[in-house]
Amino acid sequence: MNNALTLAKSLAAIGIFTLGAGALHAEELPAAIKAVEARGAEVVGRFDAPDGLQGYAAKYNGQGLALYLTKDGKHVLLGTLLDENGQDLSQAPLEELVYEPLGKEMWARMEKSEWIADGKDSAPRIIYMFSDANCPYCNMFWKQARPWVESGKVQLRHIMVGVIHEDSEAKAATLLTSKSPTEALNQHESAGKASTLQAMENIPADIKKQLDANLALMDEMGGQATPAIFYLDDKGRLQQQQGAPRPDALQKIMGPE
Repeated sequence: MNNALTLAKSLAAIGIFTLGAGALHAEELPAAIKAVEARGAEVVGRFDAPDGLQGYAAKYNGQGLALYLTKDGKHVLLGTLLDENGQDLSQAPLEELVYEPLGKEMWARMEKSEWIADGKDSAPRIIYMFSDANCPYCNMFWKQARPWVESGKVQLRHIMVGVIHEDSEAKAATLLTSKSPTEALNQHESAGKASTLQAMENIPADIKKQLDANLALMDEMGGQATPAIFYLDDKGRLQQQQGAPRPDALQKIMGPE
């Protein structure tokens, strides 16, 4: 999600001009491009490429894919295109046409998911984390984040999932149905291994649905383990951190202390 001015300059520098998905699909796609779509790719935009090639940006399994239609319109090259200086000519159009919209879409989906807030609503920086009540690394990140959360600079939003132990989902249900989920979560995390959080015996259907949706969202976003941390960098681009971050990466996620 590049800054619009920076992106415009970089596109101009390499001679790339893009056509959005709406205008693109008003056209008839070439048969060779349709053949790629038939294999599961979703073409979302078109961009100019050198030497008679026509570039198309596509999504495939949540990743950006550059397609290059040859001059005869009958063949498609897939992958990264480099110039004589080794400059990647595929990165900028994929960033604009695939990753920027995808990042905004995924951020909006996390906003609408069921999460527990940790920190002030007025905090200027929001960080989402997929969290398991039995996860020691989630607890580690909770402790790492205290200076930023307690100073009002960051709000952590815990999207609860149950993936580690058999009772993880039931413990998440206990937190979500607590009178004050924020207070219950912070009490559980501050106690660490001494936590007395009890697993719910019978999870209500609506809470089970929320937890299933959270887990599906985590999977769609490529979260492989907890904590799966998502944040916006200084350029507004969606970034991911798997596991509790090392100290040198912590400030990138949290911002200035």
